[in-house]
Amino acid sequence: MADENFKVRLEERLKIKIGEAKNLQARIHGSSTQRDVYCTLSLDQEEIFRTSTVYQTLSPFFGEEFQFEVPRNFRFVSIYVFDRDRHLRQDKVLGKVAIRREHLASYNNKDHWFPIKAVDADSEVQGKANIEIRFEPEFEQMFNKNKSSGGYNSSRRLLVQVVKCLDLTLKNGACDPYALVLVTYTNGKRISKRTKVRKKTTSPQFDEVFTFYNSEGRDNMCESDSEICELHVSIWHDTPGMSDDVFLGEVRVQLRGMQQQNAAHRSAWYFLQPRSGKNRPFLTHSTPPGTRLSSDNSLGSLRLQVQYTEDRVFPANVYDNLKNLLLQSIHIQPITATSVYILGEIINKMDIAQPLVRIFMHYDKIVPIIRALANVEISNVTDPTTIFRGNTLVSKMMDEAMRLIGLQYLHKTLRPTLELICNERKPCEIDPTRVRDANTIATNLANLKFYIQKIFDAITQSAVHCPTLMCQIFHNLKECALLHFPENKGVRYSVISGFIFLRFFAPAILGPKLFDLTTQPIDCQTNRTLTLISKTIQSLGNLVSCRSTQQVCKEEYMECLYKAFYTESHMTAMRQFLEIISANTSSPQTIENDTPVTLKEGLMIKRAQGRKRFGRKNFKQRYFKLTTHDLSYSKSRGRDALCQIPLSNILAVERLAETSFKMKNMFQIVQPERALYVQAANCVEEKEWVDLLTKICQTNANRLKKYHPSAFINGQWLCCKSPNELAPGCSEVSRTDNNYHMTLDPERDLQRIHSLIITHITTLEAFIKISQSEETICNILKQLREVAYQIEQKHRTYKRTLDRNIKYGSLAAPIGDDNYLLASRMNLDTSILRRCVSSEPNCP
Repeated sequence: MADENFKVRLEERLKIKIGEAKNLQARIHGSSTQRDVYCTLSLDQEEIFRTSTVYQTLSPFFGEEFQFEVPRNFRFVSIYVFDRDRHLRQDKVLGKVAIRREHLASYNNKDHWFPIKAVDADSEVQGKANIEIRFEPEFEQMFNKNKSSGGYNSSRRLLVQVVKCLDLTLKNGACDPYALVLVTYTNGKRISKRTKVRKKTTSPQFDEVFTFYNSEGRDNMCESDSEICELHVSIWHDTPGMSDDVFLGEVRVQLRGMQQQNAAHRSAWYFLQPRSGKNRPFLTHSTPPGTRLSSDNSLGSLRLQVQYTEDRVFPANVYDNLKNLLLQSIHIQPITATSVYILGEIINKMDIAQPLVRIFMHYDKIVPIIRALANVEISNVTDPTTIFRGNTLVSKMMDEAMRLIGLQYLHKTLRPTLELICNERKPCEIDPTRVRDANTIATNLANLKFYIQKIFDAITQSAVHCPTLMCQIFHNLKECALLHFPENKGVRYSVISGFIFLRFFAPAILGPKLFDLTTQPIDCQTNRTLTLISKTIQSLGNLVSCRSTQQVCKEEYMECLYKAFYTESHMTAMRQFLEIISANTSSPQTIENDTPVTLKEGLMIKRAQGRKRFGRKNFKQRYFKLTTHDLSYSKSRGRDALCQIPLSNILAVERLAETSFKMKNMFQIVQPERALYVQAANCVEEKEWVDLLTKICQTNANRLKKYHPSAFINGQWLCCKSPNELAPGCSEVSRTDNNYHMTLDPERDLQRIHSLIITHITTLEAFIKISQSEETICNILKQLREVAYQIEQKHRTYKRTLDRNIKYGSLAAPIGDDNYLLASRMNLDTSILRRCVSSEPNCP
């Protein structure tokens, strides 16, 4: 652990499903007591995602899920509930649910109802402040009343400097901060001083050092026997021309008795805190409207499902034993006596499937492991219509494998039609109970048939583009099914359609945002259209196995739709599609596709590149689109591209120092002649764009080794001060072919499996006890336990070292949050560590 080359990285992932709200307060004023409600998800105060608006209700159902890699440190995840007021054209925040980062893991994988709490402008703070406090002696001659004798009295003066702040809150897109420093004396007197305003920065540095005295005469407000007892530092956003500045946070430090200490000097980082209500009267700034956070649920409740994972990922060699134990599963018979199968029995199959698939994908073993698991499952089935209908390990691994392998294929196949549906927004409701005018059903049915036919054609004509790995897996599934059910003519199709239609295409149509198939907000009508299309596609997948329409038609109003598509021509096209994607070939013939596939798109702000001699290099909002061919941007979505950058021209993609333009979430796309500077909407979007562009362009032979971390402004590079705009970079690129982690990150996935084993260690030990009679399985269980304990010891040693080296009050552990330093940084269970020590005598 002492080796400097031993690097540990922190990887965090957050998935939150915003379910529904209930018992929201009705509007007091206005024509309607109902509300138009939407939610936003924020890291601290930075908005990351936003739900669609649900209209005219006090119990809105959202049902939207957001997941992302956490790009930066944070204190709270907050979900704000807003009322959209179309008359006043100003959205009103109804309240929020704020979950501290340390508490996220305790809510994992379960629905919880959280009380919605009121939002006070004074409680909306984030950021840290570095404050230096120093007491120094001051000698001054004091004369007694009869002036016959003199002497020197040694007193203390207080020196305060707000050295720096980080991550302050933006207010209306701006931040012009200054610090107000106030000391309180034991006699109740207060003296305040303020710094100069620092313009356009969320990370200001203040140079002023303020001096406060205890002695009478030096400060007229103080009496000779007074003593400084408290320091109060508040940070404000300057708003010239307005009556009040905006509060950004405060720090309170108790100083009574500190000046008598030998080491009366402190330099520490503090978390900024909400403004204390008891201290508001003496502040010169008026209190913003609102109430403090309530402790009841009188404002309503919000149902959330949270899944938060935090992994400390060690170098690859730490996981060698676990990796070998997993990979050898493909060589062991029966598969039921392997570590992979056993983990699927001990751990939630949805949790374990993803890291298993990614590990076996990385080592090119995904086809044989799925074949072995599928063969066992199919052999235990008596009714061929129930194959893979349950949530088994192999079905969950297939779901993950298809999503991982076929995401680009999915985009090419479905995206054009889904964009058409979202843009046209034609009504497609055919349920008589949901339609006001029954005469519109015929038109709606025609619209729906048109969309279904387009998607059906797109799917059945896409067989030649199905990825090779998916074809190999489908071929193995078909062979296994035919081996066990040779007399069933439909099983060769149903075993494939159960995955490609029911678990791949249908879920993507139902939830296009989860598969990155659209960036547009989906209204209720469009969502209903997608639901009807998804139902039909699932039903067609069922019908291909030669079952009757009565078996799949549950709603009467859907019967006409099924009959319209349950024709011989449709079934023939579907069977041909299934035959092609499951053909017996290890390298199926595919047709090269020159049509670019869209990988990511969205609005961002770019800086003009100054191509014209006298052009202004200002910032403008543009719609960016990344495809497999190039990166382009236009004035708005659907407009012709103003600029197209071939991927071969992108030499590097790096984050840009905030000091360049005093703007957050900026990155640069380096080209041969110039760099394009772009600002993303938030830190998550920035990370996703940088990661994806880096991955797509990493095979470029001309990629840079060095770059400029700051911009070229006013005739020089701000980073190295070189006046030559074409000067070579001054810093190593942060990601190269050697250290950039691809989409597949085996060390992270091995660590995820280790974390899951440790979480379920009690279950594993119970399995060991009941499997004593089966020697092979018992040995595998013991090996899993031993490997898990070995890795756990690495974590334990690392954590001890980390805690020993982190100083409370440092930038890594600012003062202010309860038990910040003592809180476990890795969510380790002490009982597990005790078992580890007792079971492993050689553990350090």
